[in-house]
Amino acid sequence: MTKAIHFNQPGGPDELHVVDVNVGEPGPGEIRIRHHAVGLNFIDVYHRTGLYPLPMPHGLGMEGAGIVEAVGEGVTHLKAGDRAAYASAPPGSYCEARVMPAKNVCPLPAAIDFETGAAMMLKGLTVQYLLKRTLPQGGLQAGDHILFHAAAGGVGLIACQWAKALGLQLIGTAGSDEKCALAKAHGAAHVINYAREDFEARAKDITGGKGVKVVYDSVGKDTWDKSLNCISPFGLMASFGNASGPVDPFSPGILGPKGSIYVTRQTLFTHIASREVNQLMADDLFEVVTSGKVKIRIDQRYPLADVAQAHRDLEARKTTGCTILTV
Repeated sequence: MTKAIHFNQPGGPDELHVVDVNVGEPGPGEIRIRHHAVGLNFIDVYHRTGLYPLPMPHGLGMEGAGIVEAVGEGVTHLKAGDRAAYASAPPGSYCEARVMPAKNVCPLPAAIDFETGAAMMLKGLTVQYLLKRTLPQGGLQAGDHILFHAAAGGVGLIACQWAKALGLQLIGTAGSDEKCALAKAHGAAHVINYAREDFEARAKDITGGKGVKVVYDSVGKDTWDKSLNCISPFGLMASFGNASGPVDPFSPGILGPKGSIYVTRQTLFTHIASREVNQLMADDLFEVVTSGKVKIRIDQRYPLADVAQAHRDLEARKTTGCTILTV
């Protein structure tokens, strides 16, 4: 038996409960992993509230790191005793141990500790696919301006550093001066406090009226309309989250007058659908972290049993950097 966090119906943080579950042996294509730490992400909130529906009851969590205890038939890239980390469906990482598909579980380099591994996989792989695979017409070159919302969060701070390493001029938005200073310290070329500044006007001012090549937006409803106005002709609006709620329906006809801009809705799990691509993306992430170009900042740690409070703090925008649950 092992401890896990389950919920029986969509709702608030109080729906999350500690339960005892029986962890069996892995089947074909599966592993059993014993966690040292697990990551907290906004997609967990979407699952808990029912925005992304799950069959009930269900576990939560898409990210973790620990030791592989057993492997099932057909698993060749991992063996018992390996250090490993993952961002993976189905949800269920909020637990001491689990049996899960092996496809998205990667060997964790010795230079990266378990807490960092648990904090970096989903967020770091997200930044990898955004900056390397979700690109405007003609790609991105050193010196190009990009706008990145929620720049002081776990994804945002990784993006600030990685963009700087690529020579990009990242304009980061955040909701307080303290969060803006944090993004600036992690490599953002410019920062905008959207609580007291018009980010559309500031972005146009910073770019000399040209606009940005790409907006990377995990906020959704609250930032959508102004973000479209920040984009240069033939630029890209890349939506990858809904922290403020889903974007309202809009007419594609508005994109022409705004500069024939492109719009895409991205998800990590499309990009990591194959083990081979998942490993290539992870290797890129591991390299940029072990080289020191990107440092994984863990600002909050909660015991697994305090997961409800962790969710409250995340939704209240009280967190910065990455958050992990200790097991």
